[in-house]
Amino acid sequence: MSAGPIDAARAEAFATQMLGIVNGGFLSLMASLGHQTGLFDTMDGLPPATSQEIADAAGLKERYVREWLGAMVVGRIVEYEPSSRTYRLPPAHAACLTRAAGTENLAGLARFVSMLGVVEPELVDVFRSGGGLPYAAYPRFHEVLAEEGRTVLEANLLAHTLPLVHGLVDRLEAGIDVADVGCGRGVAVALMARRFPHSRFAGLDFSAEAIAWAQDAAAREALPNARYEVRDAVDVGEPPEQYDFVTAFDAIHDQARPRQVLSAVRRALRPGATFLMSDVAVSSHLERNLKHPLAPFLYTLSTMHCMTVSLSQGGEGLGTCWGEESARAMLAEAGFSRVDVALIEGDPLNAFYVCRA
Repeated sequence: MSAGPIDAARAEAFATQMLGIVNGGFLSLMASLGHQTGLFDTMDGLPPATSQEIADAAGLKERYVREWLGAMVVGRIVEYEPSSRTYRLPPAHAACLTRAAGTENLAGLARFVSMLGVVEPELVDVFRSGGGLPYAAYPRFHEVLAEEGRTVLEANLLAHTLPLVHGLVDRLEAGIDVADVGCGRGVAVALMARRFPHSRFAGLDFSAEAIAWAQDAAAREALPNARYEVRDAVDVGEPPEQYDFVTAFDAIHDQARPRQVLSAVRRALRPGATFLMSDVAVSSHLERNLKHPLAPFLYTLSTMHCMTVSLSQGGEGLGTCWGEESARAMLAEAGFSRVDVALIEGDPLNAFYVCRA
């Protein structure tokens, strides 16, 4: 117990806040289940329905659906009519809970809670002993990230992100060499390869599991201009001047050696080429992030994934919130003389760095 008198009103207010945080954490797990089972999508547009009717429509077991609906009702997410024992998802709520909402769907973000929760015991240990947790500790990481990233990339990459680089779309249509560093399951590469058949795309990632998944998907879709390679990002610049355009989507802050990676990207570029980097749109200064609507999510994600996977490799542990100021400094250090930063409507998480030598 701290010394000195306690402000009773402040203590009560904080206890109420803390109770909301705990309840919110549990509701996040329920929202994740609603997303993964398709319950939110099923209820969107349904008239008021019983738990059995909702379960039948979703192809699920009624007893589980009924209990889930209980959590949704007391959490003020779903409406309930006791006289008819029917449930309804209000359209205003569906607007940020269903896949039809696209980039506005927040239920998908709830999946990160259960994904990160599995490493809690190991994370307690590294708090005491140091080091970090490797990517292998997160068996669902690429699956969750690919789903979330796909929604944003499909909405923005071709229509809004690539046009940030003046003249790039015309060059891609004519045919150039492109690399995506930290490509994961290859969502961005596949989108670009499909749209620009005359260009050649290389997806590079050090995760053999992610690359194998991307290779299988490319083979099924018959994308001859897309290839995927298991490769450490620090080696992207060997041999030098291979690419006309390099991208890195939310990948640099996870790197063990981000300065070396950025220098390697610079070496990989041909004269007049461009590096397009997206990363989290935050400041490097904590006090400037207080009003960010997803700041708690971002710092938690950093602690429980981004920072620790870097530290597990003896890396810098930049973390998710390394911020624009640090990013600009590192890009300058890597040899990029001009860096323009842009934001895209519909993607509140990312800033886009257009980097030229």
